[in-house]
Amino acid sequence: MSTESSSQYQNLESMSVRNLLLNINREDTKISAAIRTQIPKIEALVKVIVEKMKVGGRLFYIGAGTSGRLGILDASEIPPTYGMPQGKVIGLIAGGDTAIRKSVEHAEDDSEQAWEDLRKLKICEKDVLIGIAASGRTPYVLGGVKAARKNKIVTGCITCNKKTELSKNVDHPIEIVVGPEFVTGSTRMKAGTAQKLVLNMISTTTMIRLGRVKGNKMVDMQLTNKKLVSRGEKMIIEELGVTPAKAKALLKKFGNVRSAISNSISK
Repeated sequence: MSTESSSQYQNLESMSVRNLLLNINREDTKISAAIRTQIPKIEALVKVIVEKMKVGGRLFYIGAGTSGRLGILDASEIPPTYGMPQGKVIGLIAGGDTAIRKSVEHAEDDSEQAWEDLRKLKICEKDVLIGIAASGRTPYVLGGVKAARKNKIVTGCITCNKKTELSKNVDHPIEIVVGPEFVTGSTRMKAGTAQKLVLNMISTTTMIRLGRVKGNKMVDMQLTNKKLVSRGEKMIIEELGVTPAKAKALLKKFGNVRSAISNSISK
């Protein structure tokens, strides 16, 4: 596996801080090109997700370690960013919530636990499951997608190696091959960054296609702090050409940007 191959750099402890940073950055520049080769596969998966979510389906991510945390991060940002109800995009990690902050020994080696976790959430044929594993062989993830596929659930994966066991067991494999890590085997680096970028692409494109963006604005975002309220007022000013005071009043009256704009236009 390329993710486990020896780093192309030797004697890291002898490098200056500047050279360490420059070399890490040099490796990171390879990520975008690797993702670009997979865009047709990402596109196919996104189209299925959109189709399923339009009829009430959900999107699930499963992973272990860094991969699991990235899935949870992406899922947790969807409700505040796009106003989607909680539970429409769900991230699960081997070892449960404890593993978000602290490694849970051997949790990723349990090939049956993912399906148990998914069954508790009543996953069904309306839903889509994406397994995230840099190695492409994590038992927790592999067991989960295999069971889901047996139950006629659409599956995809994000891995950073070619022709992995995980890729062979999903409907939509995405393989972002970024090569050896700067620190040998440290897949929280290039592999983790690649996975995060692909998750951004999948969830953002899905939300746009579901109508959660107007123009280029997050009109359904939750106004949970002063910064977001200020952003919402600015959106209303730009869209309607009203004064800041009027924008503030509209936002207070209707509670969100979309309603403030649509009700004002309809009048």
